[in-house]
Amino acid sequence: MKKLFVLFILFITCLSFTFLIKTDEPVFVPPSPQRTGGDSARGYDYLVNGDYVRGGVPEMIFKKGIGNPTIHLERSAANEGIPHDYTAVKAFNGEIVIAPNCLQCHAQVFEDKLYIGLGNTFLDFSDRETLSVKNLEKAEKFLKTLAPKKWKASEHFFEVAKITGPQLYTETRGVNAADRLSAVLAAHRDPVTFKWSSEPLLQIPQQVIPSDVPAWWLLKKKHGMFYNAFGRGDFGRFLMASNLLTVNDTLESAEVDSHMPDVLAYINSLQAPAYPKSIDAGLAERGRIIFNNICSECHGTYGNDGQYPNLLIPQSVIQTDSLLQASNYSNPEFVDWFNRSWFSSGDHPGKLVPFKGYLAPPLDGVWVTAPYFHNASVPTLEAVLNSTIRPKYWSRSFETPEYDYENPGWKFSVHAQPTERIIYNTTLPGYGNYGHYFGDKLTAEERKAVIEYLKTL
Repeated sequence: MKKLFVLFILFITCLSFTFLIKTDEPVFVPPSPQRTGGDSARGYDYLVNGDYVRGGVPEMIFKKGIGNPTIHLERSAANEGIPHDYTAVKAFNGEIVIAPNCLQCHAQVFEDKLYIGLGNTFLDFSDRETLSVKNLEKAEKFLKTLAPKKWKASEHFFEVAKITGPQLYTETRGVNAADRLSAVLAAHRDPVTFKWSSEPLLQIPQQVIPSDVPAWWLLKKKHGMFYNAFGRGDFGRFLMASNLLTVNDTLESAEVDSHMPDVLAYINSLQAPAYPKSIDAGLAERGRIIFNNICSECHGTYGNDGQYPNLLIPQSVIQTDSLLQASNYSNPEFVDWFNRSWFSSGDHPGKLVPFKGYLAPPLDGVWVTAPYFHNASVPTLEAVLNSTIRPKYWSRSFETPEYDYENPGWKFSVHAQPTERIIYNTTLPGYGNYGHYFGDKLTAEERKAVIEYLKTL
């Protein structure tokens, strides 16, 4: 009997050990069928001029709030004088309203040039005033009195904004609340018809978890969307999620969906911008060898014969702030909503597949995508590769941003305390800058060489 007991303990121990080994192994993300045959030029035109978000505010209200912006993009005559991240669209009653578009999050001005596809790290979701219910109601009152037809054109947008705006506040500027917005919008829409409900139809966690915005030019390499390859199946279904802001029903969604092959063709045509300064070729070559020996297993190889492995790295290995990926499990109602919604129907469905870890992303154009990590918590590439120098509290200028070509990333200041929201506080849940310790074992010279190589990608 004693021998049987010992054998049983050994069996359980071996089983547990095997399980632990498996959970620490990278997981391959299989490819999903994607729609092809789209036209890149049509996709671009739809992105910058299209009416996939069909609600907004009258131009008189918009211009009062936005002032005189610098225009970085030439567009259709209807959008003359309107910044790249908004689009003039016709409301149901014929009135013109100004609607937010995809470039709100997926385009950024870098040294006075607009890069479509670069994640916008200058948005301010920490701003408690601009989209406050008080200010929105003030604008509504003004329109109802002086321009009732224009108010009617904007009525639903105001309703959505008053519900969603106060639920999107982040603790610092420069991070994104898009995941939270998707969950809030889903909570107010029927999953099958997309009909709007003023009252929430499902419960979602209250916490706003910050994220960075991945560069669009990486998408062509990836088998799953988002930082943990959460989005599987047809990528177009995820790209059109902003349509939930103002959509009336799934007939309207189907029309937007018909443009997605063109949009994907455009996104897949995007290339990472080349590093604009000189590169030390000899040092970069030494860095390439180090990178291929240490980093390429997860992040892939580059050049004409480059291969990207599409690997999910378990939380136990990557050890970065877990709140973003863990939210997929703490918010099962949203996952269930999506997986039984119109988005998951038809002959090119999308599906949400949670994973306890993160995708090791491609690194094309990594030099221009600072700050780093899935929550934008690390300001420079050197700090990515050396965890001991990551600042606890830091800030960068949003008004006059300075890129540091000597130490690729944003020039930043270190603070003793997080006294204002412009300061990134890495001690907050979801804002942690820990994990990804793989570069710590490199010498200072090896890290310098790897960074020089990363400039070439």
